Amino acid sequence: MSRKDDDGRKVFARNRAARHNYLIVEELEAGLVLTGAEVKSVRAGKVVLKDAFASVQDGEVFLHNMHISPYTHARVEVQDPERSRKLLLHRREILKLQRQIRQDGLTVVPLRLYLGRGVIKCELGVAKGKKTHDKRAAKKEESARREMRNAMGRQRKGI
Repeated sequence: MSRKDDDGRKVFARNRAARHNYLIVEELEAGLVLTGAEVKSVRAGKVVLKDAFASVQDGEVFLHNMHISPYTHARVEVQDPERSRKLLLHRREILKLQRQIRQDGLTVVPLRLYLGRGVIKCELGVAKGKKTHDKRAAKKEESARREMRNAMGRQRKGI
């Protein structure tokens, strides 16, 4: 159930709600510590990023509330599907994230899970929450862009 993205990477899951609920200030790539059965489930597309977020604890970054359904053919004991998973980042990236969370009041949300250089990567977005009126304005803007694209397409076809 994976799809190729614009950059040619195989995407397993997207957090579409993140771009609706947050203004993404910065994006970065992180590795993800998973068990073998979790890797199989992610590759099968059995992952939900909707309510997930990342936090910095004791100089390490953890991803919370990401749901990975248990792999049906696993021989080992089933782990908690929503357990916190460690993210792999460079120390300077962790310190920068920690500073942005503490000082600027930003949050870190996963945007997508994809296959990068043979391993599963997580694209993180450093984000600022949108207010309701900002969400409405963004939706209106997107609707206007869609209408314009459709009109241009009809004009080209001569309809």
